[in-house]
Amino acid sequence: MIFDCAIYRDGHRTDSSDDPAKALREARAADDAFVWIALHDPTAEEFDEVRKVFGLHPLAVEDALKAHQRPKLETYDDSLFVVLKPVFYESARDTVTTGEVMLFLGDSFVVTVRHGESSPLPETRRRLEADPDKLRHGPTSVLYAVADATVDHYLEVATELGTDLDELEAEVFSPSDAGSRDTASRIYLFKRQVLEFRRATEPLTVPMTRLAGMGQSAGQVPFVDASARPFFRDVNDHLTRVNESVEGLDRLVSDILSAHLAQMGVRQNDDMRKISSWAAMAAIPTLIAGVYGMNFEHMPELRWVWGYPTVVAVMVVLELLLYRNFKRRGWL
Repeated sequence: MIFDCAIYRDGHRTDSSDDPAKALREARAADDAFVWIALHDPTAEEFDEVRKVFGLHPLAVEDALKAHQRPKLETYDDSLFVVLKPVFYESARDTVTTGEVMLFLGDSFVVTVRHGESSPLPETRRRLEADPDKLRHGPTSVLYAVADATVDHYLEVATELGTDLDELEAEVFSPSDAGSRDTASRIYLFKRQVLEFRRATEPLTVPMTRLAGMGQSAGQVPFVDASARPFFRDVNDHLTRVNESVEGLDRLVSDILSAHLAQMGVRQNDDMRKISSWAAMAAIPTLIAGVYGMNFEHMPELRWVWGYPTVVAVMVVLELLLYRNFKRRGWL
């Protein structure tokens, strides 16, 4: 559905319209105006009108409708297509959720498409409308503001994940065995969260590098004001910090998982040594009782008055010696 269609002139919102074609004509009639159309989970029929009015490329439209795209930047004859993946942290469940935001930039227009309920677009639009100096730079200011808000959320999520990782690390190296049964599953689920986060942040490096005018692909990106490059470089710097944090989280959680598995192996070895020790202690009385249970007529001390207490005393002494030996070795 078309969530909002507004015309901005000299950084101020001047009009809203239900007719995208009319809004575009009015924006292009003025030198300092552009139209911003926001769509939320549009259907193919709803998007078809927008595609015709703004001349959007069919391949980009297909990606915007299907969603589930990697962050990317693609240039077409009449528009620029950018895909961003906002990431949000749900503190109630300690999970990471991702959404999708697509932007089409062209001559005097910007079209934003969002999928999912969580998105930085509404708040970004309010902030931009409260800052006419920034908004008067046209569609470029919208692209920058959305990218900046998305990457800022990345930093917040990276901080939250770092806190969760500290808790996992404390649990793994805690001397208490409480909660150890599900520790491995929690570590694995955390690793999945980091992987989901990485899928959103890592592919965005190339688009941000292009927008910042850096790297081998440096050059003027169509429909983006060249004077905005320093701002995109700032976003790219923040993104670099995020990617370094994500890489560090991934390495640390892998190390924690390895440490946990090693601890489980040591614990299992301790259990096996205890079982073996008790089995060895049980073998001695079993052996002696088995010998005297064979019921042969001629056996040493079979009819001796002190035979039974002597055998029992021997069993007790041998058990105590074994127990002391295993205890000294730390097997019990």
